[in-house]
Amino acid sequence: MPGHLDWIKDELAALEREHLRRFLRRLESPQGPEIMLDGRRVLNFCSNDYLGLAGDRRVIAAAQTATKRWGAGAGASRLIAGNLGIFAELEAALARLKGYPAALLLGSGYQANLGLIPALADRGDLILSDRLNHASLIDGCRLSRAETRIFEHLDLQHLERELQRAGNSRRRLIVVESLYSMDGDLFPLPDLIGLAKKYNAITYVDEAHATGTLGPTGRGALEHFGRGPEVDVLMGTLGKALGSFGAFVCASREMLDYFINRARSFIFATGLPPAAAGAALEAVKILEHGPELREALIKNVRRLREGFQRLGWSVPKDEVPIFPVRVGDPQEALQKAERWLAQGVFVQAIRPPTVPVGSSRLRITVRADHRPEHLEALLGALDFKK
Repeated sequence: MPGHLDWIKDELAALEREHLRRFLRRLESPQGPEIMLDGRRVLNFCSNDYLGLAGDRRVIAAAQTATKRWGAGAGASRLIAGNLGIFAELEAALARLKGYPAALLLGSGYQANLGLIPALADRGDLILSDRLNHASLIDGCRLSRAETRIFEHLDLQHLERELQRAGNSRRRLIVVESLYSMDGDLFPLPDLIGLAKKYNAITYVDEAHATGTLGPTGRGALEHFGRGPEVDVLMGTLGKALGSFGAFVCASREMLDYFINRARSFIFATGLPPAAAGAALEAVKILEHGPELREALIKNVRRLREGFQRLGWSVPKDEVPIFPVRVGDPQEALQKAERWLAQGVFVQAIRPPTVPVGSSRLRITVRADHRPEHLEALLGALDFKK
C-alpha cells in the first residue's frame, strides 16, 4: 500500500486490538433456516428474513417473471426514464397493506432515511431523535442541517420536555423506530401520536423490522397498537420480512409529491431492479392473502421465549422475533459466537458502533420456517453459564 495510505493499516490494527474489526462470511446458499456458510451447513439465527420469503418459490418465480417483462434494470432515475409500470403496482399494494393513501418506492432503507429526513427539516427546524435510532436515521438527521436533540430511549417524558422547549423552531420532527432491531423493544406509538398532536410536531417512524412481524396480520406496528394511518411519515423496507430489496415510504399523496420534488435520494437514484419489485409485490400479496406465515412466526417466537425463560434469561417485553443476549465485552461476544458456530449455530456478535460501548451482544432472530428441532438445537447450543 502506498505510504500516504499507511494510516489505513493503523486504523485496521486498532479495530483488531479492540475486537471491533468486521469481516465478511461467504454464504453459498439462499436464505433459509439452514444455510451453507463457508462450506458447511449451519442453522441460521441471524437473518432478518423473518417470514422466510427470500427463498420462497413463489417470490423467486415473481422475480423471474418481472425480469422477463421489464428487463434487468430500470436504466435511469424514475424522474428520467426509469419509472417502470411495476413500480406503481407495488406502491399501490404497499399503500393498501399499510392503510395509507399512497406509497413511494426508494432504493434502500438507508437511502430513504438519508433523503426523506433532510427533505422535512432544515436550518431553523428541530429534530428530536431517540438515542438508539439506527445509523441511517442518525445520518439523515445530520444531513438535514436542523438542530437535533437526542432524547433517552423510549423516554416519553424526556421527549415532551424537549418539545416544551422547542422555542421558535419552524418545524418539529420526531424521529423513531417502531421496532428496535438490536433490543427487540417497541416505541409506544399511540403516545407518540398524542404528543405530536399536542405540540404540532411531524412524526417520522422507521418501520423496517415491524412490517410482516407485528400486528395480527403482519401489517406493522400501527396494527399492533390498534391504530390507523396516524403517523405522518411511515418508512419501511422490502429487504427484511418481505424477502426482497428496496424501501418505501407511506404518507399522504401531497407529502409523497413533496418527496418526489425534494428528496435527493429519490430524485438522483436509479429505480429498483425489476426483479426486486416483482419479488416484493408477490411477498405483499402472500402477506395479504392470509396470516399463516405471521402465525408460524409467532408460534416460533413463543417457543423460543419459553426456552429462554426456562434457562433463566430475559426476553423482550413483546412477542417479537428478536432475542438479544447481552454480553458487554466485544471480545467475549465474538468468542461466544465462534463457539456456537462450532456447534452449527450461526449467530452474529453485535459490537459498537452498531450498539453503544459496553453493550455488545449476540442478536438471535427467529424465522417462520424454523422447525422445532432447530429451536431446540439453538437452546442446546447456548451455554448461558459461560
